Amino acid sequence: MRLFLSLCATLVFAGVAAPAAADGVWPAEATCYWCIRDAIYDDFKLIAHREADPDVDEAVKGPEIIAARADIHRLRKMLGPLQSDGTEPCCYSRRPLYVR
Repeated sequence: MRLFLSLCATLVFAGVAAPAAADGVWPAEATCYWCIRDAIYDDFKLIAHREADPDVDEAVKGPEIIAARADIHRLRKMLGPLQSDGTEPCCYSRRPLYVR
């Protein structure tokens, strides 16, 4: 019985310590970047779905599209300019492929 209780206590302490240790894996800026990027993608999908839906009146979907575009501009300002790590972009650092 004592072995079972000590095993349960060990599992409880491991479960409590795991989320606290996982906090240091991603820096706060990286997490914020991914959240902002996902929000921008969601706004783009909303705009695409609203523009493609013929059953909804223009007066209803117009303000939603304008608000989503304004949100995209606001989120892009929060991200700031793209910062590259290297001296040249990854796409141009490869040798070109020639297909015969």
